[in-house]
Amino acid sequence: MSHTAHIPSHRKPRRSASKMALRAGVAGGVLSTLAVAGAAGTANAAEPVTETIELPTLTADLSAQIAQSADATQQTADSYEARAQQEAAAVKAAKQAAKDQKAAEKKAEAEQKAKAEAEAKRKAAAKERAARTTERTQLSTSSAPSGGATGGSSSSSGSSASDNSVSTPSSGSVSAVISFLRAQVGDAYVMGGTGPNSWDCSGLVQAAFKQANINLPRTSQAQSTAGTPVSLSNLQVGDILYWGGAGSAYHVGVYIGGGQYLDAANPSKGVVIQDLSGYPASGAVRVL
Repeated sequence: MSHTAHIPSHRKPRRSASKMALRAGVAGGVLSTLAVAGAAGTANAAEPVTETIELPTLTADLSAQIAQSADATQQTADSYEARAQQEAAAVKAAKQAAKDQKAAEKKAEAEQKAKAEAEAKRKAAAKERAARTTERTQLSTSSAPSGGATGGSSSSSGSSASDNSVSTPSSGSVSAVISFLRAQVGDAYVMGGTGPNSWDCSGLVQAAFKQANINLPRTSQAQSTAGTPVSLSNLQVGDILYWGGAGSAYHVGVYIGGGQYLDAANPSKGVVIQDLSGYPASGAVRVL
């Protein structure tokens, strides 16, 4: 027996042959796999990629679907735009309606105010007309004409054109004419007017001389030749003045003394008293 037989061996126990074979097989398999993979990788790296990916072809149906989708999108956008326009129009209409309402209220207020003012003026005018009517009635009843309706001259108390004072003749006929004329001062001028509150020139003269029971023609042309012609330097109160030619006069008035005459002048003035120097007459006739 060996002298070291009793000492345990330091070598590792031997593995069985089967285990060693198994491990060798596994290792060989792994190495084979790696070798194959490496060869494959080298081969792939060496060869270029020739595979082509084909995109789907755009068919007619697909084109139609895309077009329909685009149309639908546009319709939606148009709808939103139309709605926005409608809302904007509604807001604008509401603002305009409010503005119109305020304007209508102001207009109604102004019309009501104007109506009230017109009514006040109408009442004042009616009151004034009533007062004038009363005055005319008193003149008509209290002024009795003296003498006939002849073409003679008026009384010696009449004034010539050179007189500076305005006097009323003592003759009842002339006094009635002048009083009536003065009562109409302020009346309106209306073409063809014959009273009682609006006149034209010849209508006023005709009405005035009716107070003396003298019936004059209606027109200024006929009135300019109705009496005896007199010089403008020898006028007397009550003489009829005319502008234009005798027989073709376009305007008439009545001399009231003091270088003044009374006439229905025009629509802007109405019945007024004016200075003869400002608008000299063409001629005159005397009927009283």
